Amino acid sequence: MVSSPLPALSPLEIRVLGVLVEKQHTVPDSYPLTLNALVAGCNQKSSRHPVLEAGEAEVQAALDHLKALSLVVESSGGRVMRYAHNAGRVLGIPPQSAALLATLMLRGPQTAGELRINSERLHAFSDISAVEAFLEELASRPAGALVREAARQPGARETRWAHLLAGEPPPEPSPAAAHAAAREPSLGEIAALKANVDRLEAEVAELRENLARVFRELGL
Repeated sequence: MVSSPLPALSPLEIRVLGVLVEKQHTVPDSYPLTLNALVAGCNQKSSRHPVLEAGEAEVQAALDHLKALSLVVESSGGRVMRYAHNAGRVLGIPPQSAALLATLMLRGPQTAGELRINSERLHAFSDISAVEAFLEELASRPAGALVREAARQPGARETRWAHLLAGEPPPEPSPAAAHAAAREPSLGEIAALKANVDRLEAEVAELRENLARVFRELGL
């Protein structure tokens, strides 16, 4: 366990560490992971928020920094280097807390209920109160809080928790603001709409030209 606080980690460093904790439980036969397996885990489309597209060089740089902080250890298994996390020992937390922390690192802020469901493959918590107890321990950790409970938003039924490994999390949008943002069209949708408008305008112009030709032929 380190005596000094950890520096704020980058989003990719957090993703790499979270993937290592996750894969230790979900694919134990392939753990420790190769660089290729780590890149695939970082760029995974499911169970990730946000979805990333990191390259090998970027993941390797993140690994190098995590190794310098003793959060990752390197081993030479076979013909390629393999990587394992050392989060529990460095942070001084039990496996249950590491499972919750990794789930927050991989999926972003969540309620205790969501954490219980999403961390099930890493650790099966008996009930939500067990999840809340470990979250409280992480939040009141003597060496420094690793998670924080956000203020309950108007209209929300439960509070959400976020990790602090990247520093203080940004304030969460209200449910109304999140709903409004969700309804805003994406750039792809806007481009598709513009293409449809252009196509319709071309069809209207062609119809006008055909109609004008018919009128000329009829002498109207």
